Amino acid sequence: MDASALPSFIPVGPANLKEKIYTQVGPDLARIEEEINRLLDSDIPLISVVGRYITGSGGKRLRPLLMILASRLCGYKGRDDVRLAVVFEFVHAATLLHDDVVDHAEFRRSCPAANTVWGNPAVVLVGDFLYSRSIQIAVGYQDIRILQVLLDATTSMSEGEVLQLINSDNLEISESEYLEVINRKTATLISASCQTGAIFGGGGAGEEKALKAYGQNLGIAFQLIDDTLDFTGEAEELGKPVGNDLQEGKATLPLIYALKNAKAAERLRLRQIFTSEKIPPEMITEITDIVARSGGIEYTTGQACVHAMRAKEALRIFPESPAKDILLDIADYVTCRRT
Repeated sequence: MDASALPSFIPVGPANLKEKIYTQVGPDLARIEEEINRLLDSDIPLISVVGRYITGSGGKRLRPLLMILASRLCGYKGRDDVRLAVVFEFVHAATLLHDDVVDHAEFRRSCPAANTVWGNPAVVLVGDFLYSRSIQIAVGYQDIRILQVLLDATTSMSEGEVLQLINSDNLEISESEYLEVINRKTATLISASCQTGAIFGGGGAGEEKALKAYGQNLGIAFQLIDDTLDFTGEAEELGKPVGNDLQEGKATLPLIYALKNAKAAERLRLRQIFTSEKIPPEMITEITDIVARSGGIEYTTGQACVHAMRAKEALRIFPESPAKDILLDIADYVTCRRT
């Protein structure tokens, strides 16, 4: 695998650091890809085709990689981890398929969204298959604690989706309410992948709690940076239009902050634009400028850094190791990625 094929959560930085991370995770990423393709085999061709389409469209593989690293941090040295790790990629892929149907998405990672290619019914059903396949794999490990973590996570994620739906077009959502949404929607699965790694790796209660906290804070940081990129990113890098959250009626933290701290006239203007039926590109730019002037981008980035630091703090109980170094690097770089 060429170094340029690094997962996109590792941003372009000093060449030696990029190479250091790639050298350590490259073999694991190759194992993850091989297992994903193997587990997507089905007697129903459409399931394999749609499943490979969503999993092969540029995903970061962050969740399965975190499970493998967490298990290694707790002492695991075998190779039976990858099948369980793929569970978290399948659950993630299922949520993406369902999200695109709910959001009427046209693109996903610069490609046509699966629902625009195969239609909503097929995509929803393949998403259901991925959920079911995940549970089937997890049951095979015969550990009720692993199954409980997975089921708790998927339940919380479903609740997060409903919370987001309830708050669609809601400019009155508070920061704490919004953090509850992203905690359930995004952070829960990342946390579950880390916690499962601890259980699978034979970690004790303290190690399991630490890795759960690491994943929870990493997931929040990850989503908060996503929020800023919707205002400041480039469409080519993001794989979706800039301002996509705004078009879908999602008030994310930069906008929530601006609605409290911008000048009165600008707050009024934000409300006028946000409630428009369709926001034209020039108004997206206007919103971005107001949000930036109000400090919304800076504040959200700062909050992401706070959670990244908390993630790193959670790893203090572990002795130095290559796996710990990589997890620390991921926590650092999740806050400065561009995709």
